[in-house]
Amino acid sequence: MRLLPDRSFQERNLKVIATIGTVALVVLFALAFNLSRLPVVGAGTTYHAAFSEAAGLKEGDEVRLAGVKVGEVQGMHLDGKQIMVDFAVKDTWVGSSSSASIAIKTLLGQKYLALDSTGSTEMEKGGTIPLSRTTAPYDVTQTLSRLSSQVSEIDTGQLEQSFDALSSTFENTPDDLRGTLDGLTALSKTISTRDQQIAELLANTAKISQVLRERRAQIGSLIQDGNRLLAELQQRRQTISDLLRGTAELGTQLQGLVADNQDTLRPALAKLDRVSEILSRNQTNLDSAVKLLGPYYRVLTSAIGNGPWIDVYACGLFQTQGPDAGYPQLDNDVARNCNPGGKGGAQ
Repeated sequence: MRLLPDRSFQERNLKVIATIGTVALVVLFALAFNLSRLPVVGAGTTYHAAFSEAAGLKEGDEVRLAGVKVGEVQGMHLDGKQIMVDFAVKDTWVGSSSSASIAIKTLLGQKYLALDSTGSTEMEKGGTIPLSRTTAPYDVTQTLSRLSSQVSEIDTGQLEQSFDALSSTFENTPDDLRGTLDGLTALSKTISTRDQQIAELLANTAKISQVLRERRAQIGSLIQDGNRLLAELQQRRQTISDLLRGTAELGTQLQGLVADNQDTLRPALAKLDRVSEILSRNQTNLDSAVKLLGPYYRVLTSAIGNGPWIDVYACGLFQTQGPDAGYPQLDNDVARNCNPGGKGGAQ
């Protein structure tokens, strides 16, 4: 018995097949985009925590329990006067009396959500940790910024007048109190005279905080690279130790070699010094010889480079006239005519 008619694919209703395929694709896309929310393969169980402020916490930050990552922050939204943080943990028991805090992960201001799981029963899924059991961190950067703004608003002139009035009021007081007030007066005058410098100092502090905040990623990457370098050096510690030990042994062996051959090396080095001295004294002659060697070898190459013979031009070797005609003239004082076709003299 057949449940489906025995028809080919072309004989079936293509519109129905296209509709079913489209619905299946939509379902697959929906599952893909919400994979982290699925109960089995998702990010885990979702809970909520109420905070007085976000304090730099953002979506995707880690959720830690006893220093171990157990989940991540999924989102945040404003709920009245408090911030509601949505987070998910996986394979973690969260007690009904658990507390949460926003902790500082790095010196550059990166945060994470720290859980303290307490209670005799497990918190129900989707439960909320109330504001009374949550704490936000103390942000140094924001505090410095607020300090800069508040100090810049102080009227230093009025502050100086106040200290002067206080000093005048307690003029007849004992010496100890008078000295204290005099010190306060001097302090107020110092602050008043250095008002511009203090303002510039606070402004520069605010700029430094801003630069550190903007370069947080680069500085964090630099610290991580340094950690990787230290880890690599730790792994190569044995290799570096062997290299240093081998270098020390080589130095010891070379020292022994020099000591053993010192009697042989000393005369050789002395002779080498003398040779160097002779070459240094004859530097000019050596330069002249090198300059003359070039033309000499060029003429020699021209004479013997045409074949297995030597090309020679002998000028005025034989006497062409007179009683000695036809005989070679080897005397240096004989007049020679080296012009072919000329008259008189030896040719």
